[in-house]
Amino acid sequence: MAAAEGKEVMVVGIDDSQHSTYALEWTFDHFFTPPLGSDSPFKVVVVYAKPFASSVVSLAGPGVAEVLPIVDSDLKKMAARIIGKAKEICISKSVSDVIFEVVEGDARNVLCEAVERHHASVLVVGSHGYGAIKRVVLGSVSDYCAHQAHCTVMIVKRPKIKT
Repeated sequence: MAAAEGKEVMVVGIDDSQHSTYALEWTFDHFFTPPLGSDSPFKVVVVYAKPFASSVVSLAGPGVAEVLPIVDSDLKKMAARIIGKAKEICISKSVSDVIFEVVEGDARNVLCEAVERHHASVLVVGSHGYGAIKRVVLGSVSDYCAHQAHCTVMIVKRPKIKT
């Protein structure tokens, strides 16, 4: 058992996508609904990986030094909005044993480090459903975590909406 009070730790990675929101809601619906509720065996750590401002702005050219603080401020506002949405989901699902973290860095590394730091037994991530080409170009956080995290990794796929 990794956490205080005899509860194991479940890290849930979030971002600003619908896939992430679905994964968080799905996790609460399947691991924290009555009769489990507050008797769930897990303590939850919700982690958002805030990008570095320098990774968003090209480092070449004049004026970069003036732009970085503005970009960083916007990234902090975005992080606050994403964490706020996660808190609303927790409240709506009556899940209270939750820690929220915003950690600066690449999501792949941030999530694997959170697993280590909290001695998590489960990592939950949403799947964006990228095809093979996009996964190669953009990289897949879920694929990386499935291979690198030192715990069970649950990848939650959002059902395709049939039209």
